[in-house]
Amino acid sequence: MATESTSSKPAIARIWRGRTVRAKADEYAQYLYEHGIRPLEEKALAVLQLREDRAWDTEFVTISYWESIEAMSRFAGPDPKRIHHLERDKEYLLELPESVQVLEITSSKGMFGA
Repeated sequence: MATESTSSKPAIARIWRGRTVRAKADEYAQYLYEHGIRPLEEKALAVLQLREDRAWDTEFVTISYWESIEAMSRFAGPDPKRIHHLERDKEYLLELPESVQVLEITSSKGMFGA
């Protein structure tokens, strides 16, 4: 998964959200995985891809876990809240997110061996 030591405990979570119409959700899920999640899997300590299907839209949430802001910035660039839209996001997403959420992990149990 991560190229850095996977024994590192995550200190930072980076959260991205995007919505598409329900009819495009399966196609976007595959595209998002191939072009968004796979590159994260190579750099982050861990990555979660979440999905909620609703009546007419589907929301995707990607959470990547990092040992530090510095480690995340090596992947995301100097402004870790800046969005790097995928090439085809305009085709799929109902609106383009303006930023991601970056949160400090203050406690965890189970997922990271705590």
